Amino acid sequence: MIQFISHFTEQHTYLDSIRLALEGGIKWVQLRMKEASEEEFLSVGTEVRRLCNQYGATFIIDDHVELVHKLKADGVHLGKNDMPIIEARRILGNNVIIGGTANTFEDIASHYQATANYIGCGPFRFTTTKKGLSPTLGLEGYRSIMQKVKEAAIDIPVVAIGGITAEDIPGIMQTGISGIALSGAILRAENPIEEINRILKYE
Repeated sequence: MIQFISHFTEQHTYLDSIRLALEGGIKWVQLRMKEASEEEFLSVGTEVRRLCNQYGATFIIDDHVELVHKLKADGVHLGKNDMPIIEARRILGNNVIIGGTANTFEDIASHYQATANYIGCGPFRFTTTKKGLSPTLGLEGYRSIMQKVKEAAIDIPVVAIGGITAEDIPGIMQTGISGIALSGAILRAENPIEEINRILKYE
């Protein structure tokens, strides 16, 4: 499973970045606009919903539990400083996808107990697209965490995130990880669509 997390660059707006990902064939996108006003988020989110319908893709929004139903999003991703998953589940009901950010096995176990549907685990390496990073994990970190997940019989998709490039994917997928979340690697590529095609071959 390849997830795309929106970002902006000099060439691409948040909306452009998601459009590129969908055109390239990615079927899971997350709208993340940390500094945006609610009005701006709703405006871009409405367009992303339309595009996801067009491309048959899953639409997740970052953090804004209160906008999930308004935007008809498929789910929400909650970071360490966002609303607790258990509270979001109470508000949103059982049919909405809820993802949680993790840096340790303990984080994953706690999100699993709180009824998360998937985990974004990272960062793999240092990344400039996120402020206030937890310690980087690398391949060894993922190996160790996924071993504990297996031993605890925790059955939840765990997606690697944080500074990942196409070259990293084969190694990461051998650690027991279920998927990869990308942002900068695609947008910084000379030809983003070609880069996506290269990445999707690893699915």
